[in-house]
Amino acid sequence: MKIHKEGYTSLFFALLFIAGLSLLINIAWPVQTIWHTGAYVVLGLFFLIVLQFFRSPKRKIESNENHVICPADGKIVVIERTHEGEYLKDERMQVSVFMSPVNVHVNRYPVSGTVNYFKYHAGKYLVAWHPKSSTENERTTVVVEHATHGPLLLRQIAGALARRIVCYSKEGEAVVQGSEMGFIKFGSRVDVFLPLDAQVNVKIGDTVKGGKTVLATFK
Repeated sequence: MKIHKEGYTSLFFALLFIAGLSLLINIAWPVQTIWHTGAYVVLGLFFLIVLQFFRSPKRKIESNENHVICPADGKIVVIERTHEGEYLKDERMQVSVFMSPVNVHVNRYPVSGTVNYFKYHAGKYLVAWHPKSSTENERTTVVVEHATHGPLLLRQIAGALARRIVCYSKEGEAVVQGSEMGFIKFGSRVDVFLPLDAQVNVKIGDTVKGGKTVLATFK
């Protein structure tokens, strides 16, 4: 299993915590008992939980200029027409993917194109499914200009548990469909703002995979 580079620091500190706590337990209670075994099992499970947050499975991306592929693993929680007021300033179809703590947390570009806009917003940590999380939570906004179908806006949103959003986007760079856009530590959500005439291929409650599921098809 490949571990994502964003997990190296967190895993290092998790190991330090486990080693320190194990040392303290053995200093305080040097005679080994069944309680020691139980503590080691709990600490081992804790490390495995942290480890799975940062797994990064290799995926074969099938590129298609008429497809919008899913930017993240998770569940579809929003499909609605909305006004996007930060950059596009028009009506769009918003599709949102919620990532739980057990999902892969890598975020991917849903289309190829040029990054026209990138902005980080400091904010709150409301639960990711809260209606105001899209505009009030910590988030990043990325706009990719597709050569044929125009601008596509993406938004990484932190939640109650996620406390760090990582985004690799830089204005002016060319990006490839399915390549890594960033990482959200410990889950949250990604919003995609589609043209109104795009055909949405998912429904509320669907389980989706980043880089694999075709979220929508351009007209």
